[in-house]
Amino acid sequence: MDLKVEARNLDMRNGWQEKIEEEREKIIRHYANLVLHLRVTIEATPGYKEGGYEISLVASVPNDTVVVKRWGEKVHPLLVESFDILGLQLKEIVEKKQNHKHQASPKTQGGVPGGDASGTVQRMFSEYGFIMTHDNQEVFFHANALKDVSMDDLEEGAAVNLAMEDGIKGLQAVWVKAA
Repeated sequence: MDLKVEARNLDMRNGWQEKIEEEREKIIRHYANLVLHLRVTIEATPGYKEGGYEISLVASVPNDTVVVKRWGEKVHPLLVESFDILGLQLKEIVEKKQNHKHQASPKTQGGVPGGDASGTVQRMFSEYGFIMTHDNQEVFFHANALKDVSMDDLEEGAAVNLAMEDGIKGLQAVWVKAA
């Protein structure tokens, strides 16, 4: 999991950094490979009525972003509360995904969800794109799904291998590799 920690209007304390690392390890242990990127922001908020601090967690997960914000007087308890809420939201995502898989049709190999496939990059944007499989299915992919290749290395028309799953809005790539 890629982690970025920011401190705004204050200096980062070692204890806060250690707590963030500890909570990060818990997230990795319980939700391995679900969170792709995590940004933690600690901000002093003297302009607010309450004063104190704002903690913001922004977690990128496949096809979604989870945001947790908490305000209060002390950073350490806010970090604990924020990460607890993030954990609950990640648990809900996993449960929804498991329920969705149980309701889906049986998985087979080839150009269907759950199987490996190959195709051609059709359209690309800065952070995502679309692949057309050899059996003419359009598959969404995000830059986070790329393995051993980057968005800058891909071009429209490039041959790729991928694994797919049913996403919220249709087929999505779990991973994409250059062919």
